[in-house]
Amino acid sequence: MEDLKGASDQKHDTIASHVVPTHYGIPGLNRKAMEEERLARKRKAPISPPLRAKNRKTTDGSALQTRDRPSSTATVTATSTEAGPHEQSENRKTTLQFPAATVKKTWAFGFPRTGEDIKLEEVLQREDLTLAVLSSFQWEVEWVLRKVDTATTKLIMVMQAKDEATKQQYARETADMTNLRLCFPSMEGQVNCMHSKLMLLAHPNYLRIVVSTANLVPYDWGEGGVMENTLFLIDLPRHLKGCRTSPDDLTFFGKELIYFCQAMGLQTDVVNSMYDFDFSATKDVAFVHTIGGTHRGESEPWRRTGYCGLGRAVQHLGLGTAQALRIDFIASSVGAVNIDFLIMLYLAAQGNDGLREYQWRTTAATKAARKRDHSWRDELIENIKNNFRLYFPSRDTVVLSRGGIACGGPICLQRKWYKSSTILQHILRDCKSTRKGLLMHNKLLYVRPQPHCGRGASSGNCSAWAYIGSANCSESAWGKLVQDKDTKAPKLNCRNWECGVIMPARALEQAPRSDHGPPMDNLSVFAGRVPIPIQYPGEEMKDRTPWYYAEQ
Repeated sequence: MEDLKGASDQKHDTIASHVVPTHYGIPGLNRKAMEEERLARKRKAPISPPLRAKNRKTTDGSALQTRDRPSSTATVTATSTEAGPHEQSENRKTTLQFPAATVKKTWAFGFPRTGEDIKLEEVLQREDLTLAVLSSFQWEVEWVLRKVDTATTKLIMVMQAKDEATKQQYARETADMTNLRLCFPSMEGQVNCMHSKLMLLAHPNYLRIVVSTANLVPYDWGEGGVMENTLFLIDLPRHLKGCRTSPDDLTFFGKELIYFCQAMGLQTDVVNSMYDFDFSATKDVAFVHTIGGTHRGESEPWRRTGYCGLGRAVQHLGLGTAQALRIDFIASSVGAVNIDFLIMLYLAAQGNDGLREYQWRTTAATKAARKRDHSWRDELIENIKNNFRLYFPSRDTVVLSRGGIACGGPICLQRKWYKSSTILQHILRDCKSTRKGLLMHNKLLYVRPQPHCGRGASSGNCSAWAYIGSANCSESAWGKLVQDKDTKAPKLNCRNWECGVIMPARALEQAPRSDHGPPMDNLSVFAGRVPIPIQYPGEEMKDRTPWYYAEQ
């Protein structure tokens, strides 16, 4: 077990030491050093026969394929060929580490392991990893490549490249890396940031899906012991040979995940091979996303993404409610937050698809109707003031953290936005970790109706739920529904690519059935289901100064 003394020996391993100038090429990629390391490993490696890949008839071999593994590994994961279909299905389920939706904290150097945390190596399981689709905003590519066996694992890296010249440069830099492919989601027009943090990790018997708040850089995954993140993960068993999931039988989670992957431009072979896995364990959770660009048209694609998609997903899971909510939002970046944005997010958390606030903004109304709407809006604002907390660190919290101000780079808020927003000043709380001295790069929402959760509620299941993902507290992350000047129909403008998961505080079939469920005035309802990384309820900023990275 590492201790704090060991952490002090790693002070060099901080955010400042990992900053890589992106304008020189793919972040963190030094081809000469990588080749020298590869040759050194080759000289030391024992001679062994190559693994045999089973052909799956793909155009480039990068689908979620299986491989024959050495017998010592196969005995752990393989199923008996003499067992019937039911027995084989049960056997496959028992081999999965995370057969149900699970949320973990990232491991952090210098802190004891608790069972709530996980290392990147434990997420990837490189020993039999056949394909890894990885997406991130920030990269330390050489570090990532050391975490996998590039000789036997195919990699697809989903990266940001705003212009064609950058795409071509990245392609040239990786042209001779035969097991590596790049994917560049559209960055046209208003899109500024490919911010999603999704992993698709294919193994012989299962697909591991990971949605995290962490970039693919060492400090976000606990190395150096200065920063913490959170991740959702689930293992989906591979279907028996000859069986596939029908698109019509996909869960909501599966449909939205594939929709998002297609929008990103992920290779068709990879997307299609996802139907080889059983998504039934995802029926009680929802994959949500923000797809960069403008969304409009007769099919109303705006309903599926951004904060509109969040509201749709809440409604789909039966969590929609007209009750007032308590919301705690942990963010590592805060934009120009105003009351209009908070109303949009609050209504989405209630299960609204964005139309209610949009119609209030864009529809002419009679004087009586407008007065009624103002009364509704005033009540909503009062609920937000009293029951919406936004967690972001003060300058003192960053300065006194284990890594100090050198580690505050990924945590962003501008002074002008804070000073110009009275509502932001009112709801902001000092974000301090329960693991003393760690900073956070989390993006987490904890939502629960008040005062109680149960059948006596006015509408909806009223179960508490959490969001785990890449979206921060900003309009760029969640989008905004506006009126199209030409068609007068709604359209959604999104400047970022984001993804996340809605996780009920308990499985829906376990939701309370009495009129008096657990109290919603704290976060205890999430115990054992979604970790709580913050010191709750958090201290008001008052005379404290928030962390302004740009001024350091």
